[in-house]
Amino acid sequence: MNFLVLTIISLLFLFLPGQALAVCPVCTIAVAASVGLSRWLGIDDTISGLWIGGLILSSGLWLASWLQKKNIRLPLLKIFSVLLFYLFVIPPLYFTNTMGHPLNKYWGIDKLLLGIIAGSLLFIVGVVLNKYLRLLNNGKVYIYFQKVIAPVLLLLLGSILFYFLTKH
Repeated sequence: MNFLVLTIISLLFLFLPGQALAVCPVCTIAVAASVGLSRWLGIDDTISGLWIGGLILSSGLWLASWLQKKNIRLPLLKIFSVLLFYLFVIPPLYFTNTMGHPLNKYWGIDKLLLGIIAGSLLFIVGVVLNKYLRLLNNGKVYIYFQKVIAPVLLLLLGSILFYFLTKH
């Protein structure tokens, strides 16, 4: 039940209008609050981390795209933007003791960090999958919102996998 609630809340955020351009403190507080909420709901940190990793990567790529539209050209802009978002989120999670507890590990890695890494990788695979599917279909999508569905579907599948791996 708790897993379903987090999934629904996460999907709602994807479809809310994105007018606010807030970065750094607001995003970090929102991520920390969502981790607190998911912990209160009993959702494992690996699953929360999956969605945080996808959000970080998505936000970094969105920032790079926005900067390009503003004619801001920097070398390695996408990499810089994504790394910037990781710096905005991960260190504050450590400094607030939300991440890094020695008993909150899976496979020897902090559960939240493991989820962030896995979520980032799944999001990248989703982006590549979307591009590959377009390549197969002469540059056209197979279904509407394919660009969103591919990464979200992989994050959802990863969530299900980690749910079964980490449940006691």
